[in-house]
Amino acid sequence: MSKIIFKSAEEIELIRQSAQLVAKTLGEVAKLVKTGVKTIELDRLAETYIRDNGGVPAFLNFHGFPNSLCISLNDQVVHGFPGEHVLTEGDLISVDCGVILNNFYGDSAYTFGIGEVSDTAKELMRVTQECLIKGIEKAVTGMRVGDIGYAVQEHAERHGFGVVKELVGHGVGVKLHEKPEVPNYGKRGSGVKLEEGMVIAIEPMINAGKAGVKFWKDGWTVSTVDGKPSAHYEHTVAIKKGQADVLSTFSYIEEVLAKNN
Repeated sequence: MSKIIFKSAEEIELIRQSAQLVAKTLGEVAKLVKTGVKTIELDRLAETYIRDNGGVPAFLNFHGFPNSLCISLNDQVVHGFPGEHVLTEGDLISVDCGVILNNFYGDSAYTFGIGEVSDTAKELMRVTQECLIKGIEKAVTGMRVGDIGYAVQEHAERHGFGVVKELVGHGVGVKLHEKPEVPNYGKRGSGVKLEEGMVIAIEPMINAGKAGVKFWKDGWTVSTVDGKPSAHYEHTVAIKKGQADVLSTFSYIEEVLAKNN
């Protein structure tokens, strides 16, 4: 049974550098996320940018995964393959990116709407991002993993959305996936106690319809059971007293999106 890997202040700063490179990579991807672009082009851009900045794509060849980004479209929840799909108006696209820099891992994800998306998709993206914020608010010393999950689940279900239970957040930093698991559902006051030195990836995966998912025969792609869209946002977060330290950021993405609107 693997144990939680606690990080020193110096190690957390190195993880922050990795997470910031992920954030900047997603910012570069945001510039290219538009109609007419193939998803494999986003993947190539990300790999080049990561390597040009001294990093290594963390997902590439991870348990045989063939790409640098997970790109999940519409009803795909996570772990979709970049490919020949051409982005079209109304698409929802979740982009998940991981980086190794100075031997430490950063991990973050963001869901983009292509052009004018449905009102349901807009609300799903808004609520899922709010779920992430509510989860992060509980990522402080003395709380428990169940407090994070409860905060995410309560907010999503209050808006009528389904919370994916088969896939969870996780510890991160020395490895891509570490203990503890960080579900997006749970009971307040339950689970592993959060302590300073822990670094976790909080990543709500929220479906517009039913919570259930199906696993594809490709061994990776996960989609909703009812074909309705799904959204996914993720930050790398260090547990602190009083307020969580969010090591990744969406600011680079938001700057690009603000210019495009």
